[in-house]
Amino acid sequence: MSTLWVLLILTAVSFSTSAKAPRGGPRFKAEKTYKYSYTMEVQLDRGKGTDSAGFKTVSNINVDLLWKNATNEEEQLIQITVTDVNFENVSERTDNKNIFKDTTAGGILGKSNLATLKTPVLIHWLNGKVKTLYSFPSEPMIIQNIKRGLASLFQVQIRTTSETEVDVSGKCKVNYQARDNQVTKVKLLDSCKGTRKGFTSHSKVLGVNTTSTSASIYLLKNNLIHSVLSEEHHLISLNLRQELAAKIVSIQRLEFQLTKAGPKQIQAGEISSIVNSVNPEYVSISLIPGAVKAECKGCPSLVEYWKTIRKELEPGNLAKASATRSFLLLVQALRKAKKEDILKILRSENDSTLPQLVDAVTSAQTTASLTAMLEFLDFRNGSNYILQERFLYACGFASHPTEEMLKVLMGKLDGKIKSNDIRETIVIIIGALVRKFCQKGQCELPAVVKAKEMILKGADSAEKESEIEMYILSLKNSLLPVAIPILLRHAESSSGPVSNIALSAIQKYERADITEEVKKVMNRIYHQNRRVYEKTVRASAADIIFNNNPSFVEVQNIILSIGELPAEMSKYLLSKIQDILRFKLPASEMVRKVLKDTVVHNYDRFSKIGSSSAYSGYMKQGTDSSSTYSLDILYSGSGILRKSNMNIFVHSQATQLQATQVVIEAQGLETLIAATADEGEKDLESLAGMSAVLFDVQLRPVTFFRGYSDLMAKMFTATGEPVSVVKGLILLIDHAQVLQLPSGLKATVEFQGGLSIDISGGMDFSLWYRESKTTVTNRGAMVVVGNITVDALFVKSGVETSVETEALLDFISTVKFSEYPFLVCMQMVKEQFPFRQLLTKYESLPLGKSYVSRKGKKILMAGSEFPLHQENSDMCKKVFEVEPDSSEWF
Repeated sequence: MSTLWVLLILTAVSFSTSAKAPRGGPRFKAEKTYKYSYTMEVQLDRGKGTDSAGFKTVSNINVDLLWKNATNEEEQLIQITVTDVNFENVSERTDNKNIFKDTTAGGILGKSNLATLKTPVLIHWLNGKVKTLYSFPSEPMIIQNIKRGLASLFQVQIRTTSETEVDVSGKCKVNYQARDNQVTKVKLLDSCKGTRKGFTSHSKVLGVNTTSTSASIYLLKNNLIHSVLSEEHHLISLNLRQELAAKIVSIQRLEFQLTKAGPKQIQAGEISSIVNSVNPEYVSISLIPGAVKAECKGCPSLVEYWKTIRKELEPGNLAKASATRSFLLLVQALRKAKKEDILKILRSENDSTLPQLVDAVTSAQTTASLTAMLEFLDFRNGSNYILQERFLYACGFASHPTEEMLKVLMGKLDGKIKSNDIRETIVIIIGALVRKFCQKGQCELPAVVKAKEMILKGADSAEKESEIEMYILSLKNSLLPVAIPILLRHAESSSGPVSNIALSAIQKYERADITEEVKKVMNRIYHQNRRVYEKTVRASAADIIFNNNPSFVEVQNIILSIGELPAEMSKYLLSKIQDILRFKLPASEMVRKVLKDTVVHNYDRFSKIGSSSAYSGYMKQGTDSSSTYSLDILYSGSGILRKSNMNIFVHSQATQLQATQVVIEAQGLETLIAATADEGEKDLESLAGMSAVLFDVQLRPVTFFRGYSDLMAKMFTATGEPVSVVKGLILLIDHAQVLQLPSGLKATVEFQGGLSIDISGGMDFSLWYRESKTTVTNRGAMVVVGNITVDALFVKSGVETSVETEALLDFISTVKFSEYPFLVCMQMVKEQFPFRQLLTKYESLPLGKSYVSRKGKKILMAGSEFPLHQENSDMCKKVFEVEPDSSEWF
């Protein structure tokens, strides 16, 4: 609560001792002009601080009673006239920083607008409720909205009650508390309908939190409104980083000054005839404000703007924050552009920057941008494969996808598509869009229903293994509860690769969806009750059991199986159990209960050796958000990497987001070193590949090689360059809303977060040096910008708060099989990176005067190697041990 508000409450308490409690409704007396001072103020800041941006108008208000009901003096027609308008700063400023110095209201508003503002409005007032507002239809909308804000101050009940009222904020629930001569009015802004517009992210983690309060204090004397202080506060903060926040304070103050002789009361029976007698041009208007369109004078065209930033989006600059910031600005420009202008820059661009342009155009998510992309891309032609893929992934990451976008992708499946990989990507991305619609409560839209039927039917009836995998990956993105029976069937009965993908899909479901039937199937798979499974499949089944409220018997049976399993799988499960206990994962309490039994918890079982491991840790812990990482590594009995799984989760608002998952899987490589394959894996085809999940969206997996001949060919033609899994620009945070302020002005709130990312991975296999090395590199730059603007056309004010950073994270797994047991070293390395924060406050007038304040800080964050288990540290020392040089000179 502001200091001004506290002072007014104290004044109210002292005033109440000498005033009588009001009865009936508020009212004015005939043949008197009531003169008030009126202040309308808007303050914009980061959330705390004294040097706010904004402006205020100070004026006088004349209130005249034109008519009252002879039988009910609480029904009145009053006239409100604004006079003596002046503009001022909201913060103390020196003359050189005061944009209102040596200005007049006529110079700022324009003579025509000032004259319109001073034109009276009429209010049909009944027991404190504004029944009808009368104004002139030709008035500029911004002026009319300001009058609506003033008229809404006269909407008051002088008794304790709860009402649903229509005023400048829309149709809202309002609570009144009356005591002596004071009335406190609290408007429940979350209940308001009719004025709030915008969109936000489907994910709470990436979303924005808005806290709004609105209260007014009325002081009355003999049923006359003596003073009003109304304050509305909006605090908008990013869930991920709550210090990235901005605050809007809207203040209206009405104070009685004096009375003087006024016009005579009009004698008539009907309100309409009275209004007509005052001025026949008056028409009734709603208190709900109309839309105001701000025209950008002198703004560059899209083509001109693209020319100024295109260099920032060259491939070599993508790891820089400047590229991400340019991307965000380009998305904003594209959202205002026409299809023809978008097509013009698409068709004129070269190959190097065109993929980044496709990212931006698709991320704009307007009808013009979507139709431009569809006209530009030809899915019947395989030559622009990269552009097609970038378009599809940008659709998958869409912050607020439209039904039109989903219909377009569904329609493409019915046409000719040159690349089978693109067809697979379309199906997978459709699953991601389905999930986003369902998260918004739009699961029953016709296009969504059709998409659900398509992927469910495909996963249930497809016969080719590649098609089954494609539809299951789509179901993994959609997370439809009705898909669980289909996934269970494939997990238990299909081949190893299909079973693995089905289990990875089940792993992503919420605990509420993991029923006892699901856990029964997982137990059957793990314990191989019906057939023999690959150890990657069994390990995934064990993970699902551990992560979903396991029973005492389930945990006991898994631990008892350790020692009866292949050596590396025993070591993996042992490491998993130790990780659950150390990191206090949800199953830790049950595991502790089971381990109290010495038959289960003994040296023989807990002394298994091997290279496989599971480890979880914190990357960041904070009050607003935290991030965790996990590394699960499973090796074959021969010491060759079987599967590695790296996960990074972000936690905020009691929810989590899978920021990254990179899985590298290899099989059938034992013949290369004359080793014996593990149980159930003797006839596996030689294969290595990588799969990635990025911000909860499963991407199409990539294959390093398939078959011995393919491996040999790629070894001889290898360039040493890693294989790119995903590269591009992502609109990660996307929030826009329009806040209707009680003064009649509107505040535009925009939070955008962009990420330029390059995830790549590779697997080097050397028979000569008897060494294998897998590397996953995550490189990117992130920029988040929050902008709050109040544009009254005649004066504009705003606050922009932003953070940006550039980072590089490498996960490296090195295996030396020149000796036995093999030496395995895992490393998770974060390079040092810059972190920059900037706060900008600004005010400007159409006359050309402006004020800008910028404050910022830059920090160089130290690099680090994330800790893993002690055994790994000991092994890394051996792997990178430098042998002493025994040669001698003579």
